[in-house]
Amino acid sequence: MSRRFEIPATPENMVWGYLDSSTPPVLEVASGDVVTLHSFPAGGKEALPDNLPVPEDYMAALDTLPQGAGPHFITGPVHVKDARPGDVLQVDILDVKVRQDWGFVSILPLLGTLPDEFTDYETIHPTVDHARNVCVMPWGTEIPLDPFFGIIATAPPPAWGRCGSPVPRAFGGNMDNKELRAGTTLYLPVFNEGALFFAGDGHGVQGDGEVCITALETGVTGTFRLTVRKDMELDWPFAESATHLMSIGLDEDLDDAAKQATREMVKHVCQRTNLSRNQAYMLCSLAGNLRVTQLVDGNKGIHMLLAKSLL
Repeated sequence: MSRRFEIPATPENMVWGYLDSSTPPVLEVASGDVVTLHSFPAGGKEALPDNLPVPEDYMAALDTLPQGAGPHFITGPVHVKDARPGDVLQVDILDVKVRQDWGFVSILPLLGTLPDEFTDYETIHPTVDHARNVCVMPWGTEIPLDPFFGIIATAPPPAWGRCGSPVPRAFGGNMDNKELRAGTTLYLPVFNEGALFFAGDGHGVQGDGEVCITALETGVTGTFRLTVRKDMELDWPFAESATHLMSIGLDEDLDDAAKQATREMVKHVCQRTNLSRNQAYMLCSLAGNLRVTQLVDGNKGIHMLLAKSLL
């Protein structure tokens, strides 16, 4: 029977702005165990509101943790027993909830999709109505919450050293993929003993593209089932929901990210069916939907969704 664990939202259980395989684990679990953890908004004290309460645990993290090359608070790593390099970590996202009463959205120098056109830099603080499950913009618009973790990852290969948190890579990381919500399963390659699972960068809601550089940056709490898969081979993140397969492409060039997402979907369709590569490619052309994940994280993101009912 699987066990359940919770990682407290304290600085000793987090890193700020990087992923590193040499980070000591904060928890050790068995394959199939369930872990609940907490996340804070990305950014520093400059993003804090003047007129809204700031959670004490968030302030403790801001005051205590040394910042790496990125702005993201990330919880972990979690060591999963028996995970070995070459295995796959199956991450079942069981639940994600917003844990703060506000978030922030920013326009920042040299960042975003149109940095040369938006130079009137600004940070706003939408409030969260938990009872109605919406965030309320300063001008009155209400947007339904759809929370997820911007960063879900295994630790990078040791040879890569410390990786800044902004750029997503083969280990996952800052994919900023709003489809990785509760009910979705993400598969990640394992590069280290124990897999070393991280999650952070809480988002309350985000559009495809994340065009101005931020989602609704806020605190979230998530629950994950972590399962070691020795019957799978995976070089790149892949995901599925109850209804769809989801391939993930990440590259500095958006065209190359689209090519990668298409290539990955063809490969997985072939693995799950008796279709040839040509047939799978044609199926993707008729029924695969390429979407822009994000345009702002160094490696841009494209993901493809394909209905399982067509396999």
